[in-house]
Formats: sequence, C-alpha cells, structure tokens
Amino acid sequence: MDEYLETIKALNGELYHLKYHEKRSEIENIESYLNPPKDGLYRCRLVYSDDKIDVTYHRYKKREINSLKLIYDDNISYSKKSTDRAELNNLFIQKDDCDDVLIVKNGLITDTSIANIALYKNGIWFTPKTPLLKGTTRARLLEESFLFEIDIKVENIKEYTKIALLNAMIDFDIIPTLKIKGI
Repeated sequence: MDEYLETIKALNGELYHLKYHEKRSEIENIESYLNPPKDGLYRCRLVYSDDKIDVTYHRYKKREINSLKLIYDDNISYSKKSTDRAELNNLFIQKDDCDDVLIVKNGLITDTSIANIALYKNGIWFTPKTPLLKGTTRARLLEESFLFEIDIKVENIKEYTKIALLNAMIDFDIIPTLKIKGI
C-alpha cells in the first residue's frame, strides 16, 4: 500500500498554508487531524493512505545548506510526496563533501533532496518548470507571482546571481554564499 505525506509547519501551535497542503493531498479539513504543540517550531508529519491518516510532531531545526553537488538522474520520479524516499536517498548519499544535491533530470535543474529551488536573474526569481515535486511553498509563490516557471538548463545556471531553497518548513530561504560542485 502506498503511503504519502504532508509536512506542515507549526509555530507556537499556529499551522501554516493549510489550503496548499489540502489541495496537494486531497485531504479535506486537514486541520481537524492536527493538534501541534503550543511552544516552539514543529514539523507536523501527516502520513496518509487510502484508509488511514497518522500524525506525528517533531521539533524542527533547520539544516544549513551552503553547498550543493550536481547529480544527474534521468529516471527519477517523485511527483507525489511519498514516504518512499529511496530514489532521493540514493542520490543524497552521493553528495560527497557538499551539504545536499541539486538534481538534474534530462539536462534540466529540478530540486534538491529536500526542497524546491528558485534562481534569481535580472530582478526576477525563477523556479524550474519541471520540478520533481510540486511543493506547497512553490505553488503559493507561483500563485502570488513572486516566482515564475522556466526551464533551467544545467549549463545556464551560472547566469543566475542568487539561489533560494523553498519548502513548507523553511519557506523561502536565500542561500547567502553557495558553492555548486560539478558545474
């Protein structure tokens, strides 16, 4: 049986951006399943399948990412946020001395192992048109016209002056100095 998950940010008991998680998961009234702790920053991990929903809460500490290694995989598929992260984990262990991987599929930049990405050029933030996973923060920032979709070829990455990671927990996090290994 396939199991999927939503990672929802809770700060001092307040839940963030639920409508995007409901839309992606197709779980109506997702808030009714959640009762996060009232003190601190938590990652609400909602695991669901056809016949059950389980929720756990984990204190959140942001993982620092200052370097990415380009990893090529034309066959990876992760279009639905699943508890089965085997393909992503297999790529992540190839990071060498970097903090994470930047996955390239069919010559195009997609995501890191834990986040969608955005790249900045000429006053505009762009995000890959074909990410591995259409994240909730990515969806919200596209809807707000803060991000714009574009195909980002690996050979063009040097044209961009900034990079940001985005997911439900870190929101939109610009990496101050980033080293990308493999360009």
